[in-house]
Amino acid sequence: MLCACSGEQFKFEDAPQSPESLATRDFSASGLSSRTGDWESKLEDVQVDEVESTLKEALSLNYEEARALLGRLEYQRGNFDAALQVFQGIDIKGLTPRMTRAIIERTRQRKPRSKGDIIPPSVMSMHSVSLLLEAILLKAKSLEELGHFTEAAKECKIILDVVEAALPNGMHEGVAEDCKLQEMFHKALELLPNLWTKAGFLSEAITAYRRALVKPWNLDPLRLASVQKDLAAMLLYGGVEKSLPPHLQVWGSTTPNGNIEEAILLLLVLMQKVAYGEIKWDADIMDHLTFALSVTGQFELLAGHVELALPGIYERAERWYLLGLCYAAAGQNEVALNLLKKVSGQSEANHKCHIPALLFGAKLSSQDPRHAHYGITFARNVIDLADQVNEHFKGQAHKFLGVCYGNAARISISDSERALFQKVSLTSLNSAALNMKEDPEVMFKLSLENAVQRNLDVAFDNAMAYSNMVTENSGRGWRLLALILSADRRFKDAETILEFALDEAGRLDQLELLRLRAVLQIAQERPKQAIETYRILLSLIQAQREPQSNNSENAKSSDSEV
Repeated sequence: MLCACSGEQFKFEDAPQSPESLATRDFSASGLSSRTGDWESKLEDVQVDEVESTLKEALSLNYEEARALLGRLEYQRGNFDAALQVFQGIDIKGLTPRMTRAIIERTRQRKPRSKGDIIPPSVMSMHSVSLLLEAILLKAKSLEELGHFTEAAKECKIILDVVEAALPNGMHEGVAEDCKLQEMFHKALELLPNLWTKAGFLSEAITAYRRALVKPWNLDPLRLASVQKDLAAMLLYGGVEKSLPPHLQVWGSTTPNGNIEEAILLLLVLMQKVAYGEIKWDADIMDHLTFALSVTGQFELLAGHVELALPGIYERAERWYLLGLCYAAAGQNEVALNLLKKVSGQSEANHKCHIPALLFGAKLSSQDPRHAHYGITFARNVIDLADQVNEHFKGQAHKFLGVCYGNAARISISDSERALFQKVSLTSLNSAALNMKEDPEVMFKLSLENAVQRNLDVAFDNAMAYSNMVTENSGRGWRLLALILSADRRFKDAETILEFALDEAGRLDQLELLRLRAVLQIAQERPKQAIETYRILLSLIQAQREPQSNNSENAKSSDSEV
C-alpha cells in the first residue's frame, strides 16, 4: 500500500499524480522514473529480474516510509502510544544493512565517476535513510515520554550504530548538504546519554558521551561544548568510576588517570574556548572547574583561571575574594591577605563593600599576630556594615575582633595599650559567645584568652563547655584543659586529663599530648617518668617517618625507571 503525504495530513488512496508524492520522490531518488523513456533506458542496461526486485524493494520501502510519516504525525499530536504502535511496524532490523550501505554509497566524496561506477538502483535514497532514522529517533522519544528509558536508549543507539558503521572515521562536511542525516544523528548523539542517565545506567551514559567526542561528527561549537560540559559534570558528580577504554588511551603516561583528571582536561578545554571567544562565558563551567581543582588541591591553577576571567564577569571585590580563597587554600596567606586589603582600600570607597571578603580578611589576620591591626580594621568594617540581612556576620566579626585584639595585646610594647587591648578582646569574645551560643570555636577562643589573662576559673569553665560542645574527641580541647590545670598548679588533675585523652585521641594528637605529659612530669620533678614518656614519643615519631621514607624511595625508583 502506498502513502501520499501533503503537509501534516495523511490519507491512504491511489498514488497522486503530484511529482512531490512519496512514491514518485523515492523512485526518482533511487534512479527509477515513471517516465517511459527512463524505463526503456534502464531495461537496456539491466536484466528484467533485477528490475522486478528493485520494484518490490521500492514498494516495500514506501510502506516503511508511510509508517514513518504517520508515526511522526502521531508524535507531533502527542499521541505517544499510537506513534509507538506505528513505529513498531517498521522492520528496522531488516532495513539496517540497507541504510548503512546507502550512507556509504551516497556520502562518498564527490569525484568524477566512470560509466561503470553507477550507484545501483536498489540503493536507498538519502531522503529515505533520513526519514527512517527520524522514525527511530521519534520512537526513542516516544518510549522516553512513556517512561521506558532503557528501551528508548537501545532504540536511540541503533542510529549511532548505523551511521558509525557507514562512517567509521567521522562525518565530512558535505553530508549535511542534501539531507537531514546529520541533524538526526546529532540529535541522537545528545539524546542517548540523557536516556541512559534517566535509566540509571551512568556507566553507559559516560560511554555515550565519550562516543560523541572521540570522532569528528561535525557538531557545531555550542553542541560540542554542551556535550563536553555534561560529560565533565557526569564524571565529577556521577559517583561511578569509568576508566578510559584501551583504544582511547593513546597518550601513554599522560592519559587521564580517573574521572576527575578527565573532567579537568575537558573543563580546561572549555575554558580555553571561552578565552578564544569560541563560546560564551558559562558560570557552570567555572563552578565545575572550581570543584574539580579544589578536590585535587590545585588551588594556584584555579587562581590563574579566575584571573583570566574577562572584566565584567566578576565584580572587582568578588574577584579579589575568590583569588584570596585560592591562595589561602594553597598556603599563601600573605598573598591572599594583600589581595583582600584592596577590598577595604580607597579604590573601593564608592562601591558596595563585600562583607565575605572583609570577614575572610579578618580571619586570615587573626592567624598571625603581625597582621592583628589589619584584622581589627577588617572586623570593625564588618560590624559597621552588617545590617539586618547580614546580622549573622556580626558574631563572626566579634570573634575575629577579639582574637586580633588579643594578638595585638601580646605584641604591644605599652602596658596601658596592652591592658586596653586585653579588655576589648574579652568584651568582643563574650559578645560573640552571646550571638553564637552553639559555636564551639568561639568558646575555645574565649577560654584561651581567659587563660592567657590568668582568669583560670573562667577559662576552665569555658574549656569544659567547649569539650561538651564538640561531638568527637578534640586533642586541642584536652590540651587546653591540661594547660589551665597546670597553670593553677593542679598537676595531678592535668596528668589525669592527659591519660584519658591519650586513650581517645588519634596519632597526631597523641604526639602533642605525650610532649605535654613529659613537661608536666618534669614540673613535678619526676625525671625518670619524663624520660620514659619521651622514649615513647620518639618511637611514635620514628614509626611515623618510616612509611614516608619508603614512599619517597619508591617514588625515586619509579622516576629513575621512567
